[in-house]
Amino acid sequence: MKFRFFSLVLLFFVATGLWADYYVAGNGSAGNPWCNGKTWVVNGSAMTNNAGLWSITFSSVPAGSYEFKVTNGSQTWIGFSKFSADCSNLYATNIGGGDGNIGFNLQKTQDITISYNGSVICLKGSVGNQYPDPSKYAQVGVPSEYEGVMLQAFYWDSYKLTTYSNTKYTTLSSFADEIGSTFDLVWLPPSGSGGGVGYYEKCYSNLTSAWGNKTQLQSLLQQLHSHGCKVLADIVINHFQSSNGWCKGFETNNFGEYGSFKITSQYICAGDEAFTESSSDSRSLSHGNADTGTNDAGCRDLDHTSEYVQQMCEAYTKWMLNTIGFDGFRYDMTKGYAGSYLSQYNLASKPDFSVSECWDNLSTIQSHLEAASYNTLAFDFPLKFKLNDWKGGSVYSHLKNQGLRSLGLSRFAVTFVDNHDTFHRSDGKTYEFLAYNTDITKKRSEIVAANAYILMMPGVPCVFWPHWYSFKKDIKQLINVRKAVGIHSESEVLDEKAGTNSYSATIVGHKGRAILRMGSARDKSVPSGYYHSYKAGLFDIYTTVFVSDNEQIVAEPAKPVKVIENGVLYIEKDGKRYTVQGTLVK
Repeated sequence: MKFRFFSLVLLFFVATGLWADYYVAGNGSAGNPWCNGKTWVVNGSAMTNNAGLWSITFSSVPAGSYEFKVTNGSQTWIGFSKFSADCSNLYATNIGGGDGNIGFNLQKTQDITISYNGSVICLKGSVGNQYPDPSKYAQVGVPSEYEGVMLQAFYWDSYKLTTYSNTKYTTLSSFADEIGSTFDLVWLPPSGSGGGVGYYEKCYSNLTSAWGNKTQLQSLLQQLHSHGCKVLADIVINHFQSSNGWCKGFETNNFGEYGSFKITSQYICAGDEAFTESSSDSRSLSHGNADTGTNDAGCRDLDHTSEYVQQMCEAYTKWMLNTIGFDGFRYDMTKGYAGSYLSQYNLASKPDFSVSECWDNLSTIQSHLEAASYNTLAFDFPLKFKLNDWKGGSVYSHLKNQGLRSLGLSRFAVTFVDNHDTFHRSDGKTYEFLAYNTDITKKRSEIVAANAYILMMPGVPCVFWPHWYSFKKDIKQLINVRKAVGIHSESEVLDEKAGTNSYSATIVGHKGRAILRMGSARDKSVPSGYYHSYKAGLFDIYTTVFVSDNEQIVAEPAKPVKVIENGVLYIEKDGKRYTVQGTLVK
C-alpha cells in the first residue's frame, strides 16, 4: 500500500511538472556567458528548482541580440506563448511565429535571469531596458515606398579578373553613363587599405586599395552623382587587421575634422584568437569585453561595447559621407556585433540608405532588424536560397511569399540573386544560384528569370555585376518595366499562386500594375486591360498603367492609353503610338 501511495505521489509530481528538470537553450557563442557559451544545446544550461520555481542567471551578458526557449532537456521546447511581460523588465519579441523563440536585445552589459513556474516565463535584467518606441523606428537609412534599383558594382577579386570586366574605379568610370542611366544605387567594394577584395582592412582612412586610389574614387563618385545615382560604401567594422603580429601594430585612422583613432589590443574582444590561440604573439596583452556577436576567426574582432570604438565608428561613417562623398552604407558581417550599434552609427551619421549583411535565417534577420530599431535594411538571404532551390526548375512554391516579404518586412529587404560571396570565387567557395563554372551565358534564361522575379517584386532589388554585364539589354528592359509601373519596396502582391511549372502574381505599383507569370505551364493569354510588356522563355510580364482623367499627354480628344513594350513606355491613341514626349512612332 505504501509503495502504491508513493507511486501515485510520484506520478502526480511528474505530471504537474514539480519534479521535472528545466533548462534554457539559446544562441550562445564562445566567450559570451549567455547560455554558458553554448549554441542551442537542449540541456546545456540547467535551471535551479526552488519550490516549483525554476530559474537561472547568466552574469555579465554583453550588449547584443539574444534568443532562447525553456526545455525539458529533450523534446519539449517552451517558447514565446509562455512569455509574460507582466513579470519581465526586458522587452521580448516572438521570433519565428507560433510558439517561437523569445528574442530580446540588450543595450548594456547586465545579468540576465530567466524563470519558469510551469505556466509563464519571466525575463529580467539587472539593468533592464525601455520598451522600444515604434515611432522612432526607421529614422535614417530606410526610404519608404522606394522605387530605386541597386547595382553591386564588383565581384570577388574583380579588381584583377576580366571575365566580366574588372571593376577598378577607372573601369567603373568608363561605365558611369551606362550605370547612371539604369540604376539608382551603386554599391562599391571596401575602400580602405587591406588585402585583396578588402574585407580584412588595415586602415579605414587610407583610401588606396586594390580598386584604386582616393582621387580615382572621388572622381567616380562625382560621375555617378552627376546621373543622380547614390553610392554606397562597404563598411567593415566587425573586424580589423594588425600590421604587426596578431594584435601588436594597428595603423592609425585619421578622419580629419572627426578625429584620429589608434586601436590597441584593449579594444579587441576577449574571446578573439589573438588571446586564445597558442601560436599568437599577443596572448598576454590586455583585451576588451566579450564579443556581442559572432566571432570572425580571420581577423581581430572589435569590441563595440567600448566607447572609444563607438567614437571611431561614428567618426568613420561621418567622414565617409561628409568628406569622401558617399551617400550610404552596406555593412559587412553584422552578425558580428549587436544591431544596436549599427543603429547608433547610422543615427550619428545619417546615411540616405543603409543595408546590413546578416547572413542567416529569417528569425535571426528579424531579430537583427529589431535590435537595429529598423534603421537599416537587410539582404534577403532566405529569399536568395529559395531562388537557389528553384533554379529555373518545376517547383514554383519556392517563389511564393518567401523571404522578408513573408514577415511583412518588404520595406527592409534588399533582394538579390547572387553577390560576391555567393558567386563562384577564386577560393573555391560558392553558394551561387546555378553552378556553371565561368560561362554564365549558358544559363541566360534562368538567370534573367530570377532577376525578373526580384525586379517585379517588392523590396529593393540588387543586380549583381556579372549578371548585368552579361545580360545588359534584358536587365535594363526589366528595370524599365519596374519603373514604368512604379513598383516599390512596399508594393502589394495580389493573387499569388504557385504550382508545378506555374507561378503567377499581380504587383501593385505607384503608377500601375504588373502581372508576372512564370513556368512552362503558365497561362499565356493576355489579361483584359493589360499589355504584353515582356516575353521570355520562362516568363511573361503584362502591365497596365494608371491614367488620370485630367492627364493630357497627346493633344487629341480621345483619352490616351499607356503601353509598356520591351521595357519602354509609349502612349497609344486611335491606333497610333507616340513616345511620352508626343512624337509619333507608328
